[in-house]
Amino acid sequence: MRLNKILTPKPGNQLWGIYYTDREYAREHGDPLRTVIEAPTKLWAEEEAARLGFGDPWAHPITPDLVPQAQWLPIRRAGHRQELVRKSSRCIRV
Repeated sequence: MRLNKILTPKPGNQLWGIYYTDREYAREHGDPLRTVIEAPTKLWAEEEAARLGFGDPWAHPITPDLVPQAQWLPIRRAGHRQELVRKSSRCIRV
């Protein structure tokens, strides 16, 4: 996973954490950080999250130290469209 590209946004952009718009629903589920989007504005971040398949996204500015908490991280590859990669679980499976 290429976190370096996500951790250092391009000039004019910032990191946006994507959460659920329904704040009560989010609280019931532990207010998960769904993904991280690099974009110049909140609206662009929410539109990109919706384009990637995140329903009802709510963008909030975040710091790079929160990126590892995201459930899904976008991976950019040269010449390919953006994909979502699920982070590996930290639990032990039996």
